[in-house]
Amino acid sequence: MSTTTTNQDAYDTESTADVMYLDVLALGGAAAVVSAVVMLLLGVFGAIGVYEGAVKMMEQWHLFFEPTVVGTVAGMVEAAVISFVLAYAFAWLYNAFVR
Repeated sequence: MSTTTTNQDAYDTESTADVMYLDVLALGGAAAVVSAVVMLLLGVFGAIGVYEGAVKMMEQWHLFFEPTVVGTVAGMVEAAVISFVLAYAFAWLYNAFVR
């Protein structure tokens, strides 16, 4: 029986070619879109009287959110901005640490 060996160690920690970086704008944009869609769903559910507990919590946590058309759009913008900033900061910090 013969075994094949390679010169490369499976746990080579000195190689930095395999480091994965996050695209900060893409992650921020994706988080903004997801949070805006969730806020839209909560606005619709609040208008028809479904998930009233979640709607009440969002009214407490977000400054502009209400289950009205204007309040839903304002909540979507607020949630998108907050999510974008937090996800952007997370990705930037992650990329800074993996360097």
